[in-house]
Amino acid sequence: MNLPDKRIVDFINEHHVLTLATCFEEEPWCANCFYVYLPDDNCLVFTSDNDTKHIKYASHNIFVAGSIVLETSIIGKIQGIQLQGIISEPKDEYYKKIRKAYIKKFPIAMLMDTTLWVVDLTLLKFTDNRLGFGKKILWQKELLINPFTQKPIE
Repeated sequence: MNLPDKRIVDFINEHHVLTLATCFEEEPWCANCFYVYLPDDNCLVFTSDNDTKHIKYASHNIFVAGSIVLETSIIGKIQGIQLQGIISEPKDEYYKKIRKAYIKKFPIAMLMDTTLWVVDLTLLKFTDNRLGFGKKILWQKELLINPFTQKPIE
């Protein structure tokens, strides 16, 4: 399996807020979501109600983008992830696995009546200025078809 660089995974695991971007009919929208990362599936899991704008948009366009950032004003310490992925609602046994992982990280979620969502990561770009100004580490999922154009990847 084509896994992201350890530095990317470590950064994702050190944080817990994802800014998720969706778009429908040329209208973009962002939402901040608590997430848990599942390294075996290389995905992010978050909760959100079905009636939120970002989930309504995602129900029409499953391709999402997002970011996870370290908030700092020191240029030499800037770090952040820009990502693309495909959002879905987990079902059956996969749902049980996802729910267990999410509740382990956020036990308060046991009290919430909300829906779990999965972002299957397809592209990760990690900027880490500690490695040099503008240093980027790129990871892309090996796909047979580009999910955005629906054409074979050459």
